[in-house]
Amino acid sequence: MLQPYFSPSVIEAGCDEAGRGCLAGPVFAAAVILPQDICTRDCAFAQALNDSKQLTEKRRAALRPIIEQEALAWAVASLDNHEIDCLNILRASITAMHRALDQLTLRPEHIIVDGNRFYPYGATPYTTIVKGDAKYMSIAAASILAKTHRDEYMLSLHREYPQYAWDRNKGYPSPAHRAAIRQYGTTPYHRMSFNLLGTGQMEFDFGE
Repeated sequence: MLQPYFSPSVIEAGCDEAGRGCLAGPVFAAAVILPQDICTRDCAFAQALNDSKQLTEKRRAALRPIIEQEALAWAVASLDNHEIDCLNILRASITAMHRALDQLTLRPEHIIVDGNRFYPYGATPYTTIVKGDAKYMSIAAASILAKTHRDEYMLSLHREYPQYAWDRNKGYPSPAHRAAIRQYGTTPYHRMSFNLLGTGQMEFDFGE
């Protein structure tokens, strides 16, 4: 079972992002504050929490409403592909986390972040934790919210551009996604600063 918190006796928010490596669509981030007694309040839920990448889509979908109900506060935010192209994906990912933190109805006293990079969020202390989504419950919960909210958004884009199969690849650089870019060009949702074809070159027909 994951650890319930990094710092005892403070209000702690876990942050994570989803969609950083995608070729299309926004990057999403979530911030989650869980009760410190979550392990005793809902033991089955606490035991089920894990890095979203280690869970099936069905399991993530089942955990999302429980997270949203059990959390003391939670929020999800995003930056679109144009903002990503302007800022770069690292800055965009961290900015999305800041936007999620801004929306929390409870102010955290400490922030734990998946990964090894973060920018100061005001004067709030923070700790970056490599593979934190597989170590701490609040980060795992944030990873699940960011992933499920982003997947839901990509399904809506899929209905607009079904040829890219975003219902299956969610914008990640699958061979089928790159083949569709070669065949149809790009969409207004593609990240033009990314290596869309996987060739190291940006020479292709830009779609509408």
